[in-house]
Amino acid sequence: MANIANLPALTPEGGLNRYMQEIRKFPMLEPEQEYMLAKAWVEREDTGAAHKLVTSHLRLAAKIAMGYRGYGLPQAEVVSEANVGLMQAVKKFDPEKGFRLATYAMWWIRASIQEYVLRSWSMVKMGTTSGQKKLFFNLRKAKSRIGAYDEGDMRPEQVSKIATDLGVTETEVVSMNRRMSGGDASLNVVIGGDGESSTQWQDWLQDDSADQAGDYEKNDELSVRSEMLMEAMSVLNDREKDIILKRRLQDKPSTLEALSSTYNVSRERIRQIEVRAFEKLQEKMRDLAEDKGMLI
Repeated sequence: MANIANLPALTPEGGLNRYMQEIRKFPMLEPEQEYMLAKAWVEREDTGAAHKLVTSHLRLAAKIAMGYRGYGLPQAEVVSEANVGLMQAVKKFDPEKGFRLATYAMWWIRASIQEYVLRSWSMVKMGTTSGQKKLFFNLRKAKSRIGAYDEGDMRPEQVSKIATDLGVTETEVVSMNRRMSGGDASLNVVIGGDGESSTQWQDWLQDDSADQAGDYEKNDELSVRSEMLMEAMSVLNDREKDIILKRRLQDKPSTLEALSSTYNVSRERIRQIEVRAFEKLQEKMRDLAEDKGMLI
């Protein structure tokens, strides 16, 4: 596996532009190249292959890291955590599932960054629920929407409103509000400005470039649905799986004509296989969703 010490590093001396120039030197991978490198890692633990997979996706990690600039944390550390998440994704990536590494890696990258943010602010203990994380990242925004600007405890109706909107308990809202208002005094330290124009550390918590509450909710759901899709693919035979992947799950779907040449059958036969395979997938997905209490 690639070692983070062997990767380009974002430093105060070099700056972001220099770092981006360095990581752009690593080539992007074609699907077949990515598949073969991932197979080499899975089957032989080829560290050279793993390193190529990591370096080819450093731009993705950096792009995601840029969405967390509003938390007042060192950008170099955020990028480093993004790269840690990327390496974990490469380590656990299964090329036989039929998905590109980038699709899988972005969840690991975001999770790694978000855990770093939580650890750095000492707000929520490790192992907290996704609901509590969502509350941490969005309490100030939720308070602003309902006009709860005062320090200290909120009114019961305000607590109830926020708990309902964010899908957490009222106890969690009260506890988090107390922590953010006074439990960690460093969040209220003035770091610039005078009087009414002064800025506190907690003012950096809101990242205007992204809706972290929405991200958590969407990430949770999309992650579950991706896992369900991977599991549902098991009902297809190899030909059906290949056709579905190339017709439905690629950025540029293969044509019926191209697949008819591959399998030496008519275009109409490829279309029939695709339709039947998709029906099987839908049926399996509905069964899995029902088991998880989800709607499809």
